[in-house]
Amino acid sequence: MSPSRKWVRRGVVTAALALVGAALFAAFGARSSGAAQTRSNGRPANKIVVLVYGDAQNPVEQYAVNTYNKTAEGKKVKAVLETIPGANYQTKLQTLMGSSNAPDVFFNWGGGSITQFQKAGLLLPLNSFMKANPKLKSSFLPSILNAAKIGKNYYGIPMRGTQPVMLFYNKSVLAANHLTPPKTWADLLSDVAALKKGGVQVPIALGGADQWPTLMWFEYAYDRVAGPSFVTDALAGQSSLWKTAASNKALADLGQLINAGAFGPSKSWDSVYFTKNQTAQMVISGQAAFELMGSWYYSTIQSQSASFAAKSLGYTAFPSIPGGKGNLNDLAGNTENYYSVLAKTRYPQAVADFLTVMYSPTFVKKELGLGNLTTTTSTPALITGTTAPYLKYQYSLIKKAPAFQLSWDQAWPQTDSNAIHTAVAGYFDSLDAGTFETAMAGLKPAS
Repeated sequence: MSPSRKWVRRGVVTAALALVGAALFAAFGARSSGAAQTRSNGRPANKIVVLVYGDAQNPVEQYAVNTYNKTAEGKKVKAVLETIPGANYQTKLQTLMGSSNAPDVFFNWGGGSITQFQKAGLLLPLNSFMKANPKLKSSFLPSILNAAKIGKNYYGIPMRGTQPVMLFYNKSVLAANHLTPPKTWADLLSDVAALKKGGVQVPIALGGADQWPTLMWFEYAYDRVAGPSFVTDALAGQSSLWKTAASNKALADLGQLINAGAFGPSKSWDSVYFTKNQTAQMVISGQAAFELMGSWYYSTIQSQSASFAAKSLGYTAFPSIPGGKGNLNDLAGNTENYYSVLAKTRYPQAVADFLTVMYSPTFVKKELGLGNLTTTTSTPALITGTTAPYLKYQYSLIKKAPAFQLSWDQAWPQTDSNAIHTAVAGYFDSLDAGTFETAMAGLKPAS
């Protein structure tokens, strides 16, 4: 999901929970009133401009700016924070990046959100920063850094939090049917059959009316069958991959699950919403046993039933598909938010010094306090509170993940989002592999 379009729909994030992803789902605030005037004549002298998505998280980003400004380099070259409301961020960023007002440092989502800037020569590779200061690389998890890597070059430093997609389940429903969380695709099919036999008519809740929850099943099926390079290569323009044996196998596996009645009677999911808390209530009430959702799901469930979240909600990794090229530890979801750097910044040393704040313990603690699961190597030691087991479990998944696949509707350009949603929803309804593959092959490469 692209945050500017869809994040608000993905769950209610409660501040008390200190959970993942508040930044990416919140509605974004107003731009700093003087920002446009301060930059009307191009980039200011002896200053670096840090542009971010305007929202309630901005105080922590202001803290980072203030912290840098107290350093020796910061006293010579001051950092200035500017914000743009979320609804307008990506559109205005496009305009700014091609002008003399381009920011020195800017917020983004990695993946397809920066590819066009890199191809246009507007981004500074950060490899030299990392060579001069190895901590700028070693302080972050490799799978997260790689999501902002193009070719051999790194173009982003993590600066908020991560949201992996996991398989959540009702512990009581599984126990009542003498089941354990599935580790393989065959286990999942077996669990579905047992649940239906036990009277659970919708083993897996699916908010098909929202469409994007359906996409998560494709992301994992393709990873497990075709491997993580499938999407990378497809994004690079290899559209023929959508009509290969691996693609057909991933679709066939999904079709088998659909035909088994995993999501209820045919097309019934088209009238069910995640965004209206319908699927959460299905899991809480025991009408469904499983739901595949991003890590924000815990807070969604907690907002509906704190006792259920604390006692009965389980979570596990997506099952493996034996014989496939993907790794059981591969993840899909929303990797992180990043700071990227303008190729023509006049103050690269100042920027390099500013970026070191992103792995400082105080900054990490402030992000965790806002509910962002940061991706520094020091994060586990800084997690505290009642949600610590859940946050640490997520972190362990991310740490051992050999690949972290960005949500397809973020990885591809925004203009392809509706086409992707329509294609995945259409396949679930019709099981027409040819139509799905043709639609996906018609997507524009990220550029």
